Amino acid sequence: MKAFGYSVAAVVFVLDQLSKYWVTYVLDLRTLGSVELLPVFNLTWVENTGVSTGLFRAETDKMRWLLVAATLAIALAVAVWIAREKNRWDVFALGLVLGGALGNIVDRARYGYVVDFFHAYWRDHHFYVFNVADAAISCGVMVLLARALWARDAQPVKE
Repeated sequence: MKAFGYSVAAVVFVLDQLSKYWVTYVLDLRTLGSVELLPVFNLTWVENTGVSTGLFRAETDKMRWLLVAATLAIALAVAVWIAREKNRWDVFALGLVLGGALGNIVDRARYGYVVDFFHAYWRDHHFYVFNVADAAISCGVMVLLARALWARDAQPVKE
């Protein structure tokens, strides 16, 4: 089962890094700034020095490496969880989280920021700019939460 989770993580990691390579070096989105693809979706260059939605910004080198260390510790915990988990859906979700975390850790270690570029919006309402790793982490967490809620509901009620 753990090979499945680590394979999911590897696929997410590779897709994340390939997409970031493409927007950085092929499309040169840093220079372009933003490219409209649809009336509700752009590719927009963002250098995210924080974590999810820009929280906990690492504005110094010390903060950057502390953030790398903290997220690496979380990734290691998820990798151990994958090795111990028996439920296929949970292993899949954890693989999404691990692959996404590793993709963002590589960016932060290499550049000092995470490359974000997917930019969805509706009229004047702009959603957070994100990347493949962020999407994988979010989907993985949603699957884990849904499974936790369903598992709780499936247990018999004790009176």
